[in-house]
Formats: sequence, structure tokens, C-alpha cells
Amino acid sequence: VDSLRKEVETTILAKYPDATHFEISQAFDYLQKKAFRVSILDRQKRCDGRGFHDLRPLSGEVGLLPRSHGSALFARGETQAVALATLASAEEAQMIDGYTGGDQSKRFILHYNFPPFSVGETGRFGSTSRREIGHGALAERSIEPVIPTESEFPYAIRVSSEIMESNGSTSMASVCAGVMALMDAGVPIRKPVAGISVGLVTEFEGQKLTRYTTLTDIIGSEDHFGDMDFKLCGTRDGITGFQLDLKLPGIALKVMTEAIFQAREARMKVLDVMAAAIAGPRKELSQYAPRIETVKIHPDKIGLLIGPGGKTIKGIVAETGAEINIDDDGSVHIYSANRESLNRAKEIITGMTKEVEVGESYHGRVVSIKDFGAFVEVLPGKDGLVHISELADFRVKSVEDVVKVGDLVWVKCIGVDDKGRVKLSRKAAMKDRNAEAETALQE
Repeated sequence: VDSLRKEVETTILAKYPDATHFEISQAFDYLQKKAFRVSILDRQKRCDGRGFHDLRPLSGEVGLLPRSHGSALFARGETQAVALATLASAEEAQMIDGYTGGDQSKRFILHYNFPPFSVGETGRFGSTSRREIGHGALAERSIEPVIPTESEFPYAIRVSSEIMESNGSTSMASVCAGVMALMDAGVPIRKPVAGISVGLVTEFEGQKLTRYTTLTDIIGSEDHFGDMDFKLCGTRDGITGFQLDLKLPGIALKVMTEAIFQAREARMKVLDVMAAAIAGPRKELSQYAPRIETVKIHPDKIGLLIGPGGKTIKGIVAETGAEINIDDDGSVHIYSANRESLNRAKEIITGMTKEVEVGESYHGRVVSIKDFGAFVEVLPGKDGLVHISELADFRVKSVEDVVKVGDLVWVKCIGVDDKGRVKLSRKAAMKDRNAEAETALQE
């Protein structure tokens, strides 16, 4: 088409040297639009030879960038999008200046990038364009309904959609690629979402609609010369988002209904292709994704965990390298780049805030010895007394005949008095462990 345009312009300028480039371009566009509509309405033929309800060739792939938390490539004909999913702690959520009220932060973010090379052009990469902001917002709103709540998945989630090639419906390709990247990252989305666009070509006599045709999965020229670009996203069960770009004063309900059902039929096919690439969210997060776990403590223990001037919690952070955030309801969120660091922080926090329970056995350290027994620390900052009569199943003359300061011993909690003093028994713990050993041997 471009070569024909140049040839026509050269011919016209040779005959009409006063003609401007703008005038020739406008005339050519008018004729091109007329030829497009004649081809659709009279010859029942699309630009690329497809049927009116046919999709372009579809393909999907996940895990193409193994160092990322989640990645996917989705292609629909000459439109390709690469999406990357990144997970972070909830502290990394985007803050919102809610001057009129509403949410103060946003934990799911989708960024859409449309570089010049995707349409075969050169140009600088400047600030985000209005078009990129709009396409990203549509894709984000369409995926957001299936994102798990913070209590279900306490991460901030960012999806970046990079358009590699463009010939129509890049925002819908971003939805498909973004959902696949989220599943590749192990985000437990409720259901996969896919997007498709439906176009429209009409013919009017005055204000009366005489003929129309709806087109599934429109390409760039069908968007440019057609009357509608209807983008619709959803799961197999329903719609999650849509946008209607219309060049007409309005649209009949019958036409809109037809477009919706046509989009649903195409959406099912797109979801099938996505399911072939990845059927559902991965069970495990990427090894490079941060680990997050929530521990519940009694609200009365928050002060103990924080310590004077934050000394205690700062010490835990320094020792483990984990990030720790505490909610007023006693929810302690632990964030770490690796599992070992998270487990160590969880162990310390649990030990500090856990209560000694009657009937439970503990592996503790002897911290002091008295004539009447030994004090054993069973949890960080919590110790109890093992009376001399509870040290062994025989008569003990001296406590130091059985244990010494610094020894690690198994003890069982046999009671807590009304003043909170813990009573321990080494004798009961050893009896339980011997019984377990005999049972194991018999099996």
C-alpha cells in the first residue's frame, strides 16, 4: 500500500505540480477507506483473507526469561507481547494521593510499553504516552478482578507488558501475556483472563442502518478504516473489563449484543491456547522471588517483639536479613530473599511470642541450678523449674549429678500456676521419648 501511495503521489505531482502532499494523502485515504468498505460489505472479504469470525494464528509460551519471577510471550498474528511479572513485599505497593478518599495504595500494577520498533519505526524512548497509559489501565482493570487479596497472597505485584510487534489489539495481547506471566510466577489468580477485539463496518442511508458486519480480532487497518474497536476481556465465566471506541454517534443494541457473543466465542479459543501453554498458576514461586510469610501473635506481645526503641526487632532484622512488618491486629509479615533467612526470623519471632503449653515437650537449655532443682529456658526469655524430684525416675541426691548449667535437655511442661510460673519435668519428657523410640522399633 505504501509503495502504491508513493507511485500515485508521483503521478499526480507530475500532472498537477501545485497539489500538496496533504491533499494527495487525504484523497488516497478516502479511496482506501472506500475500497476497504466495499471489500467487506460487498465482497465479504477481509484485508488478510480471514473469515469475519476467524482469529489470527495464536501462540503462547511461558518461562522464556528464567531469571524473572514470571514471564510469558503471547502472539496473535503480527501482534506480539512479552509480559514480565515481578513480586515484592506489600511495602512496595504504589502509594496513591487519595485526595477524595478511597484506597491509599495499589498493590497490583500493570505497565504497558509500546516502543517505536514494534511498528517498524525508529524514535527516541521518551515519557509514557497518553495511549500507553490508557492501554495499560484497560489491561490492569481487566486482570485486577482475578488477583488474590492481600490476605491470600501478601505480595505487591507488577506486570510489565512490552510490545514486540504490533498490528492491532496490543492491549488485549497484554492481558493474555500478563495473565500467563502471573501464572508462571505462581500468583494464585482466581481464573485465567483473555482479551479480544471486535470491529464493525456499517452502511447508512441517512440515519438508517442498512448493512453492517462485525469482525473478530481486527488488525490495524480494520481498526483505522472501520467504525468500532470493541475490546472485551473475561474468563470462561464472565466479563472482567471492556472498552468501546466508536466512530459513530451511537450503536444499536442488536449490534452490540452480536459483538459481545462474537467476542465470547473468540475468547474461549484464546483461553484454550493459553491453557495449552500453562494450565494454571504454578504451585511454587520462582527461586528468585522473595519469600513472604505471616505469623499471628497476640496483640499484647507486639511491644515485646518491638522492644524498647525498636531494639528487639532491629536485632532480628540485623541477624536474619529479613524485613519485618507488624500490624495492629498482631499479624507479623516476614519478607526475605531466601527461605533460610525467613525460617530463622520466623523461629525467633515464634519463640519470643509463643506461650508455654501444658503437655508440650521442649528442648531447652539449663540456665541456673538451685538446691531444689534446675531452671531451664524452653523458649526465648521463658524458663521454668524442673524440681529435683522431676529430674529422673530415680532418687537424685544432687541436681548437678544429672544436669549442669548450659546443658541442653528435653523437658515437658506439667503445669503453670496462677502466677504464670512454669513447672517442668525431665522425667516425664524422657518417659515420652523412650515410649516413642520403642514404638518406632516395633514398626
